[in-house]
Formats: sequence, C-alpha cells, structure tokens
Amino acid sequence: MVTLLIMNDKDKYIAGWIKINLDKVLLLWILLIICNFAVKAQQDPQFSQNQFNQLTVNPGFAGSSGFINLSLLNRYQWVGFPGAPVTIVFNTDGAFNLIGKNDGLGLSILSDVIGFEKNISVGLNYSWRKKVGNGILGSGISLGVMNKILKLDMTGIDGSNLVNLSDPALPTGEANGVLVDIGVGLYYQHKDYYLGLSVKHINQAILSFDESGRYSLRRHYYFNGGYTIHMSDERFVALPSFFLKTEGTTWQSDLNLIVQYDNRFWGGLGYRIQDAIIVSIGSELWNGIKFGYSYDISTSALSRYNGGSHEFFLSYSVLLNKKRTHAYRSVRFL
Repeated sequence: MVTLLIMNDKDKYIAGWIKINLDKVLLLWILLIICNFAVKAQQDPQFSQNQFNQLTVNPGFAGSSGFINLSLLNRYQWVGFPGAPVTIVFNTDGAFNLIGKNDGLGLSILSDVIGFEKNISVGLNYSWRKKVGNGILGSGISLGVMNKILKLDMTGIDGSNLVNLSDPALPTGEANGVLVDIGVGLYYQHKDYYLGLSVKHINQAILSFDESGRYSLRRHYYFNGGYTIHMSDERFVALPSFFLKTEGTTWQSDLNLIVQYDNRFWGGLGYRIQDAIIVSIGSELWNGIKFGYSYDISTSALSRYNGGSHEFFLSYSVLLNKKRTHAYRSVRFL
C-alpha cells in the first residue's frame, strides 16, 4: 500500500518555518560554543599581520622605530560565518625625551565585535628605552580601560524567542560595563633581530553586570621575534618571524616568512598551527605610507563553514624635522 501525504499551504509554511529556525538554532549553538571558548580561553582578538601590530600587545614596542607612526588594521575573520569576529585597531606611537632619551609613548584603540559581544579598548603605553649590549631594550607599561557590551538578540522570523532567556546567567537585552586594564612588556631591538615578551590584562579585572552575571578578563602572555637575512642580491631581504600567544590553558602559534624587494614590496607565507595558512602582500606607496593585506586559508574544522579571513593594514610614518630616507635593512621597518 502506498500512502500519499498532501500538505496544504499552511502546513508547508509551518514546515519551512521549523526548518529555517532549526537552521538558525544550529548556527546559534555553534556560535555560542565559539563565544564560550573565546571567553573561557583566549579572549584577545586574533591577527595575521602581527609584525605591523606589535604595539597592541606589547607596550615596550612604543618608540622603537624612531618615527612618529600611525596605523590602522581591519580584520574580517571567518567570512560568511554568522557572528564572526570583526576587529579594528588604531595605533600611534613615537620617541620622545621624557624620563630618558628617546623614551616611547603610544596610544592603542581597539574595537572587537564577535557574536553578541562588543569590546572597545583604549590604552596608553609608555616605554623606557635603554641601550643593552648591541641593541636597545624597551621596558613598557600600558594603562587603559575596556568597555564591554553584551546584547542578546535571539528572535525568530516571526519575532518569537528561539532560546529561553529566563536563565539569570544570561543578560536580558543589553548589559555593559567598564573595567581597568594593565599590561607590561619588554622589547629588545637589534639591527638584525628583535624579541618581544609581554603580559596583557595583568590585573585580571572582573566586571559584574548587576544580577546578569560577571565577566573575568584572563591574563594573556605573548612572545614574538624576528630576524633579518641578507641575500646575495641586495635587493632582496628575508624576514622570518614567529608569534606565540597563550593564557595558560590554550595557545596560538604563528610562523611567518616575508621576502622584501627593493625596500618597497613584500610578500610572504605563514602558518598558524592547526588553524590556517596565511598569504600576505604589501608595499610602500610613497614616503612614509605603507599598506598590507593578508588572507587566511582555514585548515581547521571550521573551514567548511567560512570563506577564510581578510586583514587590511595601512600606516604612515614620519621622522619629524629630518628628511626621511629608506634605510630599511632591518625588521624594524615592519
């Protein structure tokens, strides 16, 4: 016997509504897992062009280039994935005669949006720089504030709630608060290499959202370095580098190799262990202005759900009261 099931328009609409909302619930569930991992483990945003973004993680870097620098970095992570992170960073730093000769001052402003969460951070950086051996050591401290905003929007296509928000641990509507953030760092600079070591969120500030719950900012540790390899053809320079981040439970490690041509153009490959292959290019357009772009090819399980990550970088550097020259035979120009 064959039984035919005939669905009217209302039944079809209900079936379609259930399918659409189940898809939304599934995506929401995946997103919550990722957000939960980010909160419980590494809370700081991820970057691929870390060579251009050292002030964000290490206050000891301030003033190390000898120029007045302004930079803007914009990252779109896991393109096509609902609620994927979008990060914007503005940095400026320079060398000034304060406590010592050529001490460094810097300012970092960061906006990071992931899922229902938005973080806006502003930090002042100071670096005391002193000659050590054949290089210069910058000892830095950062003092800033972070504004954290949580906004839950879990409504279906008909305006109904997809998730029960009666759990007191979940903020209803929007919750926000401000916490103080402190970091320290060391940055050693030699003509042919550099090493950086820093700790962010050293005070591990805790933010309470009234009766909605609380947020704990975990301490993060960074270690990075790079080296300049001079080629037989002086127009080419190889710049290998590494970047390691951990909060004591999980870790992230990047290995990179950039080849620079004629002091103006560069390109390279990188590998973020168990996560992505990184392709990067860049150029100096004219005196003091540089741009860079990187694309992450996901290699993790999330590769099936996103179109990779895009990261754009733009910077301007100027040496006040002196004529700028292209003496870039060092990783410091990055």
